[in-house]
Amino acid sequence: MPPRDLAERTRLFALAVVLFCRRLPETAEAQEAASQLRRAASSVRSNYRAARRGRSRAEFQAKLGIVFEEADECVDHLVYFSEAQIRTDPQLIQEARELAGIFGRAVATARANTRRLRAGDPPRRDTYP
Repeated sequence: MPPRDLAERTRLFALAVVLFCRRLPETAEAQEAASQLRRAASSVRSNYRAARRGRSRAEFQAKLGIVFEEADECVDHLVYFSEAQIRTDPQLIQEARELAGIFGRAVATARANTRRLRAGDPPRRDTYP
């Protein structure tokens, strides 16, 4: 997937998940996991937006942590659908993995920058996503 703004990327991911879930069978196991997947994907989108509008470094870091957890949960649900042979979408799984990786690194960078600030060193700008 070509690089683009993360806000747009998370929005498109949440929409792709909605479309994926609409094509799932009407079985209990599919619909239960689909509901959780939709909520997690929507949370990635909305919490990333909230993180960008954070009022403090601590709020930014906390919201970014939620985004990472929810993106990782999306990976888990999508892999479950694939392994249970309910439905698979390799591109959607790949996008979820990439987003989880991006946000995992962003959380690590934010934490490292906070430690640097507390130690009196300036944050490294070249490490921001």
